Amino acid sequence: MIVKPTADGIAAAAKKASKKGPPPVHLWNPPFCGDLEMRIARDGTWFYQGSPINRHSLVKLFSSIIRKDGEDYVLVTPVEKVGITVEDAPFVAIDLEATGEGEEQSLTFTTNVEDSVTAGPDHPIRVERDPETGEPAPYVLIRSNLEALIDRKSFYRLVDIGTHKDDWFGVWSGGTFFPVIPSAELETS
Repeated sequence: MIVKPTADGIAAAAKKASKKGPPPVHLWNPPFCGDLEMRIARDGTWFYQGSPINRHSLVKLFSSIIRKDGEDYVLVTPVEKVGITVEDAPFVAIDLEATGEGEEQSLTFTTNVEDSVTAGPDHPIRVERDPETGEPAPYVLIRSNLEALIDRKSFYRLVDIGTHKDDWFGVWSGGTFFPVIPSAELETS
């Protein structure tokens, strides 16, 4: 008899696996057990069976065992792997701290699940633009191949501290220049 995975079962396995630090999800290769009715909305809200998960500690726990396999997002434990739906990115960068200036600048992002990374070669910033509207969607790599959508207020702060380099407007962090938009496309007033 095959037992269908539940959020409670996944949470219990994740809690057990994370007792000694961040779970090594990259090392686990359990069998795929089907899809779980879990979804991460574009704003970072986690849903289970259509209802928001309101316990931040539970969201944090689930976020510690998320992995992206190809184009699919999964929650993985040592014994099972289940598919979940991610509308955009699994995390949202909700805060930004800028220190230094110019090429010496460091931009540290904090996510909705309390991960913190400083943008640089290992944590690049990228900006996708909607082909129809041109609206930017900025991201920063958090871990492995998992990104955070940079929220609007943090993106505005990036634009405020941006600069031009080689015909691009962008930002410096960790000794790396991250292009945002071609300089020629910016309106001058």
